[in-house]
Amino acid sequence: MHTVCELPPLERPRGEFPDPPKDILPTAAPQSIVLAGGCFWCVEAVFRQVEGVLEAVSGYAGGDPARADYRSVCDGDTGHAEVVRVVFDPQRISLGQVLKLFFSVAHDPTQLNRQGNDVGSQYRSAVFVSDDAQREVVEAYIAAINAAGVFAKPLATRIETIETFHRAEDYHQDYAARNPGQPYIAAVAAPKVEKLRKLHPERLRQPGDER
Repeated sequence: MHTVCELPPLERPRGEFPDPPKDILPTAAPQSIVLAGGCFWCVEAVFRQVEGVLEAVSGYAGGDPARADYRSVCDGDTGHAEVVRVVFDPQRISLGQVLKLFFSVAHDPTQLNRQGNDVGSQYRSAVFVSDDAQREVVEAYIAAINAAGVFAKPLATRIETIETFHRAEDYHQDYAARNPGQPYIAAVAAPKVEKLRKLHPERLRQPGDER
């Protein structure tokens, strides 16, 4: 069970990306959150670079368990989203900090059922929560981002309850790192990783870091 804490507000100019107003207290055990932000290759590529992230696994969530495979999900009628399960050490990075990277770097949360040229509900922006505490943190953060005027449009991100996480096929795992020259990776995933390096260098995994 997670426990929510209120964070002291920081004065930031309107239009600057806010910090989360609420967070989950650290625990001795790892914590996890399931994130949907378009193609899972791109979201996974970002979080595999983040210090404190123990595991970033591509998969499917939110739909028909019998059709949790890539070919079916690509049809767009399974109810699933392409997702990444982010497992992290809460002593090194909190849920709120993971969410900040998700909203500010990993995808455009204002796009409804799409990311760029990837169109369909399988590419929706969503956070799959495991309990009421996680939901409270996400709801408060979405409200804070909207109030800060960071984006020209309100966030389209859905908050859904995670029922089952279905791990994607092996060839999808760590796809960006294994296929850096693939045109989609070069055009879409690599710029997100570069944005992470530019905006949040303090969050980057250092060479030799153990997960």
